Amino acid sequence: MSTLRQAGSPLIAVRWRSAVVLLATMLVGFAAFAWPFVVRPDAGGLAHGGDAPWLFVLLLALMAALVVSELASGGLDAKTVSVLGVLAALGGALRVLGAGTAGLEPMFFLLVLSGRVLGRGAGFVLGALSVLVGAFLTGGVGPWAPFQMVAAGMVGFGAGTLPAATGRRERGLLAAYGLVAGLAYGLVMNLWFWPFLTSGAGDATTFVPGDPVGANLGRYAAFYLATSLGWDLPRGLLTAVLVVVAGRPVLASLRRGARRAAFATAGRFEPSSSLSTLEEGRMDE
Repeated sequence: MSTLRQAGSPLIAVRWRSAVVLLATMLVGFAAFAWPFVVRPDAGGLAHGGDAPWLFVLLLALMAALVVSELASGGLDAKTVSVLGVLAALGGALRVLGAGTAGLEPMFFLLVLSGRVLGRGAGFVLGALSVLVGAFLTGGVGPWAPFQMVAAGMVGFGAGTLPAATGRRERGLLAAYGLVAGLAYGLVMNLWFWPFLTSGAGDATTFVPGDPVGANLGRYAAFYLATSLGWDLPRGLLTAVLVVVAGRPVLASLRRGARRAAFATAGRFEPSSSLSTLEEGRMDE
């Protein structure tokens, strides 16, 4: 395996069945965040408290379908599932460490590097599971949880789609992506509650049902700059700094472990040379 292959290509490829399920999952997530922008002004029930449980169940079902399709096509095996489980537990623990501390969330460092090494599908599953584990550990299971799972999954997915690179160039690419992903996570996550805060108040930062999408997006940009940027910037900066400082050994460890696990390689048993010699000697007798 060449160095470029090790650094730039995912170790767990996404098969076509899994790609279809993954696309469906991301479309569901996009619809969950964006539907208030296209809903009629007179529509009732403009809140995520009612649709979040359904989204949570649907998201878990789609992730299970993604894992089953990969298992059926040979993309996942017991070793891969165990690695994802360990990384998800570690991601959940890192989420506990950064919970509620000025936007500082070291979990995203793990998502970026793991998504880079394992690939898009595994990166999405890892992001969603890390948030789920962290939510159970902190007792933070609420209507926001499925939206966090989708957004964190997209962070891992994006890391798996980055172009091939090696050495310092790769770490610089991942650091830049970590900074952007930290900001984008908050930018997307605010949409789960922003349209329902003071809907229709009419000032420059509130959502107005029925207004053109461009007008509401302009109000959301003002809301984000005024309230959320100062919280999201530390997340992105911390992720970038951790990638620069610890990215090299962590990437090397992840790739070494993945190579030793021999993902997507079927086991094959062959008789040893000593047994073959013994059998040939018996046949000569």
